Amino acid sequence: MPSRKDLANAIRALSMDAVQKAKSGHPGAPMGMADIAQVLWCDFLKHNPSNPSWTDRDRFVLSNGHGSMLIYSLLHLSGYDLPIDELKQFRQLHSKTPGHPEYGYTVGVETTTGPLGQGIANAVGMAIAEKTLAAQFNREGHEVVDHNTYAFMGDGCLMEGISHEACSLAGTLGLGKLIAFWDDNGISIDGHVEGWFTDNTPARFESYGWHVIPAVDGHDPEAIKAAIEAAKAETGKPTLICTKTIIGFGSPNKSGSHDCHGAPLGDEEIAAAREFLSWPHAPFEIPAEVYAGWDCKEAGASAESAWDKKFAAYQAAHPELAAEYERRVVKGDLPADFEEKATAWIKECQDKGENIASRKASQNSIGVFGAILPELLGGSADLAGSNLTLWSGSKGITKEDASGNYLFYGVREFGMSALMNGISLHGGFINYGATFLMFMEYARNAVRMSALMGAQNIFVYTHDSIGQGEDGPTHQPIEQLATLRLTPKLHTWRPCDAAETAVSWKSAIQYKDGPSALIFSRQGLPAMARTEEQLANVAKGGYILSDCEGTPEAILIATGSEVGLAMKSAEALAAKGKKVRVVSMPCTNIFDQQDAEYKQSVLPVEVTARVAIEAAHVDYWAKYVGLEGAVVGMSSFGESAPGNVLLEHFGFTAENVVNTTLELLD
Repeated sequence: MPSRKDLANAIRALSMDAVQKAKSGHPGAPMGMADIAQVLWCDFLKHNPSNPSWTDRDRFVLSNGHGSMLIYSLLHLSGYDLPIDELKQFRQLHSKTPGHPEYGYTVGVETTTGPLGQGIANAVGMAIAEKTLAAQFNREGHEVVDHNTYAFMGDGCLMEGISHEACSLAGTLGLGKLIAFWDDNGISIDGHVEGWFTDNTPARFESYGWHVIPAVDGHDPEAIKAAIEAAKAETGKPTLICTKTIIGFGSPNKSGSHDCHGAPLGDEEIAAAREFLSWPHAPFEIPAEVYAGWDCKEAGASAESAWDKKFAAYQAAHPELAAEYERRVVKGDLPADFEEKATAWIKECQDKGENIASRKASQNSIGVFGAILPELLGGSADLAGSNLTLWSGSKGITKEDASGNYLFYGVREFGMSALMNGISLHGGFINYGATFLMFMEYARNAVRMSALMGAQNIFVYTHDSIGQGEDGPTHQPIEQLATLRLTPKLHTWRPCDAAETAVSWKSAIQYKDGPSALIFSRQGLPAMARTEEQLANVAKGGYILSDCEGTPEAILIATGSEVGLAMKSAEALAAKGKKVRVVSMPCTNIFDQQDAEYKQSVLPVEVTARVAIEAAHVDYWAKYVGLEGAVVGMSSFGESAPGNVLLEHFGFTAENVVNTTLELLD
């Protein structure tokens, strides 16, 4: 049986060899954390390499994702479908070993990391999901949800503000099955961190309510093992294990220096490291006995088999709960009657014809969908009363009782969004989180990461334009809609009334391949009359809301609160004898995915007199109006005044739209 040293050195050798072959990468962290990883993965981690999607597996997150060769080495060595040839293709096009770990590229990678601090936030989200599912499904004698979340993080993760947001909430919620390892090596890209990072990290985490295990020698397997055992014994608090390591351990001339942080060691230094580590094997060569020492397939299959027996007993004792677990957690299916009930709700919204703010229409939809979907998990970044995200069935998740369906995230927009990513990736929930559209900017990178991973999240953004009024330009979004719409795989909805709002919610719940952003108004909006065909076409992202006889002379395109303005303007133009069509386009992303025939039927290419109307940045609409069209929109920041005053001041009036259209027709 190989020694722990040999098992850890396999990680070091693979990491330095792959980085050297790629001529880029970060060997320092994998070499420094190899001993910690060996103890965790060989002695504690509950996982099955032959079934990486087993629902009760432990989750492992490498928050310091630049050290990606650490996780690739672990996955390869322990028996996942990641052959040595993929490690040899580290950082190469279409390999399964990209520069930073990417969810969906590499089997066994639980989340995409790289932007520092977000991995630990994802891990907090995963631990929240585990605790909440356990509270909802476990029954006495039947603990079918019972796993840990482990995260590795470096100094850089702790410098990022998001780590404060996420770890503070983790302590408040008492996430006892979250165990984080701080790789305290004192090095970042610029060198020794004493000049810019002198926090008392153990005291900081103690103040959050974490269990802190300080001063663990990260190169002493027995000390590491004892620390993990102590962490697992503390079930009421998350644990931070502070491991003191040497970056690039094994490199005799570069270890302990930023020289090995983000660059290949070089052939000469790698040869010296092999001698120092007593590792005489050729590059990418792992002895059979080392592979045998790492192989987790048998132990993983045994662990899953034991869980299968436990779940069978659960099925016998609680058949309805077991069936719901399989639907929600194993399969991720919606209830069988979802389509029928959702469609009925959309029709009800249309028939009611209420003139209400779309944020209120959203709250009404949340209430309906929340009653249908026990997996709907909501939240708001301290704006529930403004975002209108609470509904009659909302129950807050607390440290003492995690069986609820609502998270009070506090003023943590970035943290909320990254936690949502972790919840989504864990499985078992469809989660939504809300803030003002303007404060999406705080969370922008987490939203992008959600789209990059294809993680289903529903980002609810209210107070969507200058129409929100007196709070002024600090709170009035201008360029944010364009930014969201330009993000691949993200569906951005800006509905104009209650019926479009209900459709946007239904679409977001059914869209499994990425996130949705639902954009809602503060001010009241008029209900629009629609035929059954028009109502059905809302789901296509853009449709003809009002038309003229024959081919139109001009087309008005609008979203959200400006659809009502477009309708008034069309009436005024019709009174002047102009043939005008109004197109409501609540989701440009979905409209762009329609076939050419449908898009031509809505926006015929021969009609070049087009005016887009939206209280957001003008530049986005160029692809719809063309060089011969015009946009009534924003090209400056807003002002502080009542919303109706601002809309008139910035030209969102029927008079301006009519005059703009007539100029195109002259």
